[in-house]
Amino acid sequence: MPFHTTIDSPIGLLTLVAVDEGLTGLYMVEQRHRPPQETFGHPDATPFPAVVEQLAEYFSGDRTDFDLPLAMKGTPFQRSVWDELTRIPYGETISYGELAGRLGNISASRAVGLANGKNPISVIVPCHRVVGSTGDLTGYGGGIERKRHLLAFEKKVGGATLF
Repeated sequence: MPFHTTIDSPIGLLTLVAVDEGLTGLYMVEQRHRPPQETFGHPDATPFPAVVEQLAEYFSGDRTDFDLPLAMKGTPFQRSVWDELTRIPYGETISYGELAGRLGNISASRAVGLANGKNPISVIVPCHRVVGSTGDLTGYGGGIERKRHLLAFEKKVGGATLF
């Protein structure tokens, strides 16, 4: 049975969803592909202290990657895309085509984009680090302004070059 809680962050309210095996969702307000609220289970902050702590460290600039049990639900292809997202270094970006190439099929950039957009654990699984082939900030489930904010924040903290 899932549980959820809501926390505040520099990018707005975040809804955290988990089952016993780990975190299944991190959703922003008005996020595209956000499941209905009734699927999040009962409100209960008990399973989330490590998630809340690591997100606070991330947003304060003290954490560049996460070490949390994740229980993501999706197709095998989606899960392979989401797994590859976790390998994009903090403060760096790659294109959808590059991500498709890492998965062994450079022509699958559209499918990669669709899977990226359905990432259920935003921020922690850094789908915001994927950009268009020219470096343009293309679609983001949480909105382009949030994507811009996260990338600028990571660049500032990490001193990395975005494009």
